[in-house]
Amino acid sequence: MDQSQVLFETGALIGAPELLFDAQEFYANVRSVFDQEGKSAVKAQVAKILSQANTNGRAFIEQKLTEDPYDARRAIHSYSYLTDCLVAAAYDVVATYLHPNPTPTKNETLSIVCVGGYGRGEMAPFSDVDLLFLTPNKISPWAESTIESMLYILWDMKLKIGHSTRSEIDCVRLGKADQTIKTALMECRYLCGNEPLYDSLQKRMWHDLFKAKASDYVDEKLEERAARHARQGGQRYVVEPNVKEGKGGLRDLQSLFWITKYVAGAKTHSEMIAQGYFTQDEYDAFEQAHEFLWTTRCHLHLAAGRATEQLTFDQQVDVAQRLGYKSDEGMRAVEHFMQDYFRHATHVGELTRVFITALEAQHLKETPSLGNRLRNMVWRRNAGNDGLSADYALEQGRINLANPDTYLDDPVNILRLFEAGLRTGYLIHQDAMRVITANLDLIDDTVRASPEARRIFMSLMLDYGNPERALRRMNELGVLGAFIPEFKRIIALMQFNIYHHYTVDEHTIQCISVLARIEEGELEEELPIVSKILDQGVNRRVLYVALLLHDIGKGLPEDHSIAGARLAGEICPALGMNEAETEIVVWLVESHLIMSDFAQKRDLSDPRTVSNFAAVVKSTSRLKLLTVLTACDIMGVGPGTLNNWRAQLIRELYLATRDIIKGGLDTQGKHNPVHDAHKALATALPDWDKGAIDTELARHYDHYWQGLDTTAHVGFAEMLRENTNNRLITKFEQDPDRDATRAMFAMQDHPGIVSRIAGALALANANVVDARSYTSSDGFATLLFWIQDDKGHQFSTQKFKRLRETIEKILHGDVIASTLLKDRNKLKKRERDFQVPTEIVFDNQGSEYYTIIEVDTRDRPSLLYDLTRTLTDSNIQIDSAVIATYGVQAVDVFYVKDIVGLKIHSRDKQKKIAKRLEDAIQRGAKAAMA
Repeated sequence: MDQSQVLFETGALIGAPELLFDAQEFYANVRSVFDQEGKSAVKAQVAKILSQANTNGRAFIEQKLTEDPYDARRAIHSYSYLTDCLVAAAYDVVATYLHPNPTPTKNETLSIVCVGGYGRGEMAPFSDVDLLFLTPNKISPWAESTIESMLYILWDMKLKIGHSTRSEIDCVRLGKADQTIKTALMECRYLCGNEPLYDSLQKRMWHDLFKAKASDYVDEKLEERAARHARQGGQRYVVEPNVKEGKGGLRDLQSLFWITKYVAGAKTHSEMIAQGYFTQDEYDAFEQAHEFLWTTRCHLHLAAGRATEQLTFDQQVDVAQRLGYKSDEGMRAVEHFMQDYFRHATHVGELTRVFITALEAQHLKETPSLGNRLRNMVWRRNAGNDGLSADYALEQGRINLANPDTYLDDPVNILRLFEAGLRTGYLIHQDAMRVITANLDLIDDTVRASPEARRIFMSLMLDYGNPERALRRMNELGVLGAFIPEFKRIIALMQFNIYHHYTVDEHTIQCISVLARIEEGELEEELPIVSKILDQGVNRRVLYVALLLHDIGKGLPEDHSIAGARLAGEICPALGMNEAETEIVVWLVESHLIMSDFAQKRDLSDPRTVSNFAAVVKSTSRLKLLTVLTACDIMGVGPGTLNNWRAQLIRELYLATRDIIKGGLDTQGKHNPVHDAHKALATALPDWDKGAIDTELARHYDHYWQGLDTTAHVGFAEMLRENTNNRLITKFEQDPDRDATRAMFAMQDHPGIVSRIAGALALANANVVDARSYTSSDGFATLLFWIQDDKGHQFSTQKFKRLRETIEKILHGDVIASTLLKDRNKLKKRERDFQVPTEIVFDNQGSEYYTIIEVDTRDRPSLLYDLTRTLTDSNIQIDSAVIATYGVQAVDVFYVKDIVGLKIHSRDKQKKIAKRLEDAIQRGAKAAMA
């Protein structure tokens, strides 16, 4: 084990070698086994002894890592050292006791070689043990028996072994055909057995395998990196990152060293400086990221008790606790931890760009393609600019500084560099980025107050198409945080919830990118109303700055909308905005959630909902700006967040509010929605005689006609006409425009009907997004539920029959929903650590006829059923329910009356209902966590 002793030199291990593996004790136990039992039982006994040694060694490493959670470098070497001892001991026992061969022939040799990360001497607690059994060209029976016996011992130890048996020729041949094998072999390390055989492999590989064209290997590794990122979602800032394979993860760092090793035969990370890839500061960032990611990975394995690389929400909490992070007033401990994680992931991305630029300079990687150059030429022509000024030089297809020593004599040139990049379409050279990051301190109050700096910054957002690339690069280099100091706090800040897909700064940049894409006509089909608003013209300065600042208050103790508005009032003048522009930006930041809340949490068919919203917005210009900002904000949360259902709600609210504002706040009073609905129904049923129409019109109260559209009125009219024997009539219709299913029910009215159907829908795994319940004057209940599947799409038609049968069984008492839901009302492990405080609010002003009860709490499968059943048991009539979910947060809003049809004004009664709802929520939550 000479190479192990070199690799794990003094101080590299987390404790004394004998505390990791006591060789004397092991061999004493082995001799005892052979003396007592002989060969027949020796494999199982040796595996048992080694298993105990493995358990002891791992427990020692974990204990030391618990005492010093950041001692990951020595921990990963210690896991490798312990594994070396176990594998070498297994080989020694097999070669000495089971298959001794004192006079081996030339072909009776075997070398045990560590490959991959194990060969590198870096292992997480539950990493695979990758072994190469190296044999001569023709494997001997002795070698086959030795390998088989070794593997049985290692398998009996429950080690996860990745192994291959190959000759020297096989290794070279397979390495040429598969770059993954080539890379694993490049990391190989001799462990035990015949060392000359290993030395011969090394010479052959460096002569025949690793001397192929370096640029080919570079291209292969970069292509593999791109494919790996695509599999992991393509974003560095996804909120459940893969520590090993994801963008900004360990594999990215390892790829940089592999390339260095292949090109220059490097043996240590520090040689990347000597090869000209990194400066000392960049190398220090490499090592810091390497240490942090390995620390995270080790604790992730230990927290999970198995090999796992996905830093899921539940594991994030455990790892943050293990690493000693603490909560404060503005942020939870886990958010502090993940902010550090994403900062390091950002550094990894920067280091990769530095490295690739250096490769291009050494002609080991191609510079941007002709296609990119042609696109750049189009950019320059469109911008009306013939090219770059004398301040810049074009190197490797990127903008570099012509004279770095004098360029920053005017610090405003930092911003001009990014403007040049957007104006011409060229990327920025890494050497120029190095100059910028080394001089961020030049961006001081004088620069921020410079009219030219303000002009350039606003121009970056407004004048060159989509500013996403420039803003992201400015953010990653620290320029954005230097120019707007308040932005620093939200850089790499993660919001610990499932709803948001990205960190706050990345979400902000995504929102701005969405706005630019709408302006360029890319989203006209998805967002017709918003596209039309922008076509007609709005104050773009206000809109872009409002999006830039809408979440600037995140991470502070107070409500982020209020905090953000206060900060916006200070930042806008600093960006050169006048008083009127500042006022509207402040209003947009403070109000950026209002439209989404009204659309998703209130009944849009209630006249007062729209009039109340109109009273908040006040003007058409504000309405337009808020509508655009709301759409961009939701789309910037993540792919698919602005689904058809949410988009339709926002469109309805916009159009209704616009009509009210245009005609004055009393516009709704000038129309008679009941009369209009009656007329529309009669028109839609031309085959019905006047008597049948009059009967249908007379049986429903005004709120029925106001609350449903003509399609629903026609559907219920036909269902009630069919219902001659008081049976349950159901009708399901798909609505692709809303990406939801309309589920309609008509039957004889009886108490608790909303709750029972909600229970049946929960049993069918249908998510309710909207619910309406009306009772006719002749005692029939008409209920309409909008439902979706668990992915937010239309409910499958294949499940309609089963759903209908379940509802009938529940209504007849054959099935008790609460009993069956107990087993389904369970939270997924990764979602259990999310904290959503319960808040229950009674509102008697939001509707003319109803009390609105808003329940904001932790979502779970049977929540709606529990709430509706509780309200029914409290003698509360539910007229409609609006359901909104944001990841694990649910906001269920009920429009209700008391048993005699009045609003609930009594404070005591409100408190009693709230207490019952809270008790039901707590019981359900406790059961869901069981």
